[in-house]
Amino acid sequence: MTALPIRVPVRIIGIDPGLRRTGWGVIEAEGNRLIYVACGSVEPPDDLPLASRLLAIHEGLAAILSVHKPMEAAVEQTFINKDGAATLKLGQARGVAMLAPAIFGISVAEYAPNQVKKTVVGAGHADKHQIAMMLKILLPKSDPPSADAADALAIAITHAHHRTSTALRLKVVGL
Repeated sequence: MTALPIRVPVRIIGIDPGLRRTGWGVIEAEGNRLIYVACGSVEPPDDLPLASRLLAIHEGLAAILSVHKPMEAAVEQTFINKDGAATLKLGQARGVAMLAPAIFGISVAEYAPNQVKKTVVGAGHADKHQIAMMLKILLPKSDPPSADAADALAIAITHAHHRTSTALRLKVVGL
């Protein structure tokens, strides 16, 4: 009889959707231990029409998913602002960010921006500088090239901390 490992590492991708830059960050979670894998952003050219930008985001995320092979995904919920048209466009980018992992058969969790900040920094209204500082502590080998990549890593960390309660909630709802 062989003993099964107590903790199996889970590879998680966090995605921070945006039309100009969609940040992504991949970590591995083994119990409470977090290991940095990779991060970056998908940046479609600004001069492309909306449909082409959405396609570029999808293709970029699909390539990242193929290379890093995450088991679970987490996406930040849309921040609603006063400009309705901008919010709708961001929602379309978010839809692509949720669709890409779903096509690969990867479950996708969603987290509010304040929940991400509270999980990583301890305060729901933390700024980007505070998130960057905590990333250096939680994932010392990471060096995100942009704020979007840093946010994506923070989303992945949030999922690592809340994934069991999220899975339980989905099981109760029957998804």
